[in-house]
Amino acid sequence: MMMNADKVIRIAAAIMIDAEGRMLLVRKRDTRYFMQPGGKIESTERPVAALIRELTEELQISVTEQDTQYVGQFTDTAANEPGHTLIAEIFKVLAPTSMITPAAEIEEITWFHPSDDASLPLAPLTGQQILPLIMNAGQSAD
Repeated sequence: MMMNADKVIRIAAAIMIDAEGRMLLVRKRDTRYFMQPGGKIESTERPVAALIRELTEELQISVTEQDTQYVGQFTDTAANEPGHTLIAEIFKVLAPTSMITPAAEIEEITWFHPSDDASLPLAPLTGQQILPLIMNAGQSAD
């Protein structure tokens, strides 16, 4: 499949799982979909640096590179930009024990357990790839 470079969104996003096995999801303003926290990678930025910047801006949490573990690259349909393809660099990030405060364009945050009722509207990447990945990994949060 040929991807039009103008229609590709490159992001860095986090899988954050708390002690109860719940995954942190965020909903940006003006969208109904919940997704992994993170955001667009600037052209000169390393994915992990983009992730750290976005988590600071959007959730007011500070994460260091040592707190992250690269999971892989995933491609899916962009939730909020029709006709766009999302290329996501996914990292496991230690869930902070401190309070998480939605900031910037984040309207709402939720801790979602993979076994919860899936009536929560999930972004394609979250629902089709991240959730099965977590469920297949069992409850191992290491």
